[in-house]
Amino acid sequence: MVYAVCYYPASRHEEFKTLGFDDSKKLTEERRVDLSKIIQQNLDWVGWAVHVISPEDISSNMFSRPPYNLNEMAHNSTMQLIRNVLNAKINLTEIFVDPVGPSQSYKAKLSRYFPGIEITVEPHADAKYASVSAASICAKVTRDQVLQYWIWSEPELEDKVSKSFGSGYPSDPNTVKWLDENEDPFFGFPSLIRFSWKTISHRMDNTLDVEW
Repeated sequence: MVYAVCYYPASRHEEFKTLGFDDSKKLTEERRVDLSKIIQQNLDWVGWAVHVISPEDISSNMFSRPPYNLNEMAHNSTMQLIRNVLNAKINLTEIFVDPVGPSQSYKAKLSRYFPGIEITVEPHADAKYASVSAASICAKVTRDQVLQYWIWSEPELEDKVSKSFGSGYPSDPNTVKWLDENEDPFFGFPSLIRFSWKTISHRMDNTLDVEW
């Protein structure tokens, strides 16, 4: 999972809106890359950062006791990104967040951690607020590049297993094809795959028959 933040001077908000950012899911890969380059070309007044959580860390956290669930990971990643911006001596006056979980309780949580800052937590914020749109593009481009240049923790898989993973959604035929072609009858899947993902756990329950 990749979480991102994007920030710029409030005085240049209208200018930022003209750069053409939108929800990353609505854009082609080529357009996302073009917009990410626009951000890079304007680093004198636009800032961004990402926080990447590996599949192995997600699975380890979710299988721990008590479980450290996806919502908590998302909240903590977001709060760390905001804290890093504040630690960089950026005077944040407004924060816009696309929520994971209930909006009101998330907003209350953020307000406790960041008092004095106006906070908006709203579903589909990545389609409504330019800063969130830009952050979603930073996250998606980073994720795509991580997968494109993925280095297997199982070195024997290098040059043997395809990196045409698809989108990662279970409805994506390319993702389903990759899973079909790379399921091990005993170990399941390489460590790239999040074993805490219900799509995978249900699949392995149905396809693997291991007796101890």
